[in-house]
Amino acid sequence: MSADVTPFTRQYFHGTKADLRPGDHIRVGHRSNFTDAGALSWTYFAATLDAAIWGAELSRGDGRERIYVVEPTGEIEDDPNLTDKRFPGNPTLSYRSRHPLRVVAELVGWTGHSPATIAAMKDGLERLAESGDDIIID
Repeated sequence: MSADVTPFTRQYFHGTKADLRPGDHIRVGHRSNFTDAGALSWTYFAATLDAAIWGAELSRGDGRERIYVVEPTGEIEDDPNLTDKRFPGNPTLSYRSRHPLRVVAELVGWTGHSPATIAAMKDGLERLAESGDDIIID
């Protein structure tokens, strides 16, 4: 095996309340789960389970919180909403793509954050909205 080949593939996750099946595609054009922004021109995902859990817990809607293992179908880049604004160097391993994400599987049995931690995060997001700082770099 050459030095530039690895037997490991990075796993990517997407947290949501959408009911999806393996083979489905998550496409651009959906509204943000976190702000009142209009339809987005990127799909968002992460390589850390914790970031995906936040995606599921903070997403809008009445459905069950879900985490999917996803596969990008095109080029990806660091998510500037986190890397430029809050976490230089992308420690959350958060990404985005203009291409669809293919759902590989649903991850089950994960443990979410405590209700108090979720409430604190939602309060923080509400403060950002009130100050006008809840802008998504799209």
